[in-house]
Amino acid sequence: MSDDYDLDSGPDPADLAAAASESASDRSEAPVDAVGIGPGNPEYLTPRGERAIHEAEVVVGFETVVDYVRERTEADCLTCGYRDEGETLATFADRVADGATGTAVLMGDPNHSGYQFVGKVQAAVDRPVRIVPGISSLQVAASRARTPMEATTFVTLHKSGEITPDLDRLREAVGERHLLVLPRPYDWMPEDIAADVLDAGASPSLEALVFERLTHDDEAVTTTTLGELGARTADSDASTSPFSDLSVLAVRAD
Repeated sequence: MSDDYDLDSGPDPADLAAAASESASDRSEAPVDAVGIGPGNPEYLTPRGERAIHEAEVVVGFETVVDYVRERTEADCLTCGYRDEGETLATFADRVADGATGTAVLMGDPNHSGYQFVGKVQAAVDRPVRIVPGISSLQVAASRARTPMEATTFVTLHKSGEITPDLDRLREAVGERHLLVLPRPYDWMPEDIAADVLDAGASPSLEALVFERLTHDDEAVTTTTLGELGARTADSDASTSPFSDLSVLAVRAD
């Protein structure tokens, strides 16, 4: 449950979500679906995901995520924030235990930065959890930046807990491989990441692209260099950034 762990000391609920592969028996026991709804534009919600949401009797997720799919289901929608997610998931688990068909919703694709919430759902409910993949903003960003996944290092900083190993991966790969990064609002935003890899010796001439609110009507892209992006730390502090918290950073390799 959300109140039973400390991400600085463990266990990380993402470890529970990734502890074992999905089995055939899991799929046959009326599992709870954890659905990736895509980056927010309804055109990117997959038919399989929409069916799981439509057929659910109770849907749970962060309020900003549930709001995107609320009109696509007649289910009871349970919404939460970080402070009350444990209580909300307990209510969801009780409904599922009483026989309701339950679906959890996550932004994008649960396999990209969603395992902490999947693990919390899995800890709460007394039945298997099945991941229904979605379209991630990372996939859209890779398409726009022309950074094929097989030539790219992907790192998510959009999580709680320790991120030093993730930053190390970026420092090691920058310039040799393309980078795709999900920043963490607001302490590790695109300009902060750029400044960090520059301090590690990255070339300031590398092309950097910041994609904001991808697939939405107000999406924006900033195309610049790593050096110019890192210099924008002067425009930000611990609570502000020149970029949206719905951002993806791409850094192209040499």
